[in-house]
Amino acid sequence: MRKMKDVPTADRPREKLAKKGAAALSETELVEAIIGRGTIRRDVRAVARDICDAIRKNGRLPSYEDIRNINGVGPTKAAQVMACFELGRRHYGERNASRCITTPQDVLPMVDDLRGHRQEHFACIWLNGAGELLGKRVITVGLVNHSLVHPREVFAEAITDRAASIICVHNHPSGSLEPSPQDIAITRQLRDAGITLGIPLLDHIIVTKNGYCSMKEKGII
Repeated sequence: MRKMKDVPTADRPREKLAKKGAAALSETELVEAIIGRGTIRRDVRAVARDICDAIRKNGRLPSYEDIRNINGVGPTKAAQVMACFELGRRHYGERNASRCITTPQDVLPMVDDLRGHRQEHFACIWLNGAGELLGKRVITVGLVNHSLVHPREVFAEAITDRAASIICVHNHPSGSLEPSPQDIAITRQLRDAGITLGIPLLDHIIVTKNGYCSMKEKGII
């Protein structure tokens, strides 16, 4: 692979971007334009390629530590890449990722698929400090009338994504919106775990085909 100094000036990423626009650059070239240079031991193209691989991995954007652990990436380069991610997310991210979630009604469209299941599905939604969606996942699928869940599974990805808070949702196949003793017990267990972890449980919502019940609105949280 040619080093950047051997590439004609007009074909270098930053010069190419200025002349032809960002859309003309490959993903690797875009990263090269962001970080600028490599290290004594690693050319900028090799570093950029590894960053692109990290971006494609696992279907989600990498964390600061993921980028920082790439050979040839120091704190400055990692900060540059993460700042670009965040700027793009804030202005051009998906609709759900840019909407502030403040009420149960904001959550319901995200979990509409849970309403019709014949088994209980327990899902977790995690948010950033601005109350915007970072991720959502079904944690467990239980029996007809109950689902077992442990705080470890509920908070695992929220911790990984550095979430600021979580909201839990599960369905009642019976159609009842009344929280069971088990629902109340796990809600309080998750609330206490969230306080310890610094990732508060904002709400625990029960959904059915005909409505919802917010534990926060009922005063359980």
